[in-house]
Amino acid sequence: MIAAPPSPGSDWRDDMFAALQAAGISQVGYVPDAGHARLIERCVADPAIRAVPLTSEEEGIGLAAGAWLGGQRAALLMQSSGVGNCINLLSLAKSCRFPLVMLVTMRGEWGEFNPWQVPMGTRTQAALELMDVLVYRVERGEDAGATVAAALDIAFNGGLAAAILLAQRLLGAKVWVK
Repeated sequence: MIAAPPSPGSDWRDDMFAALQAAGISQVGYVPDAGHARLIERCVADPAIRAVPLTSEEEGIGLAAGAWLGGQRAALLMQSSGVGNCINLLSLAKSCRFPLVMLVTMRGEWGEFNPWQVPMGTRTQAALELMDVLVYRVERGEDAGATVAAALDIAFNGGLAAAILLAQRLLGAKVWVK
């Protein structure tokens, strides 16, 4: 079910949360991240969603598999650097054909101050595609809710893995605090 266009004055992060709710997501795994802060707060506050802090992004793939086996739907929130931690375990989603949806905040792009973020940030999409993950990119806030809804639809209807990359320009560049 594709989400309706955002309402005037709505925040794109709230549109993404509405898409998660509409898709029946009941578990959200996350590694704390400033880019996902509002979405994490919304998930934690919702009694219908179990928000699970992860010590590593790859744990989230196991969480999604377990949720699916238990008759529930899950989504993962992570930063692009965490995608590198998941590469080997993405084979589990492909081999077992369970739905996997990852919302990925990008680093190493526009306005990046930390050179350590650049290598994974510039290769995140390619790495996901090598593992047969469908990749959607959000550059504009008004596209966020509908893009997340579309990725949720294809993942849960087809038993596929999908990732939504939230561009660093959309999120705003982080700044080095001295």
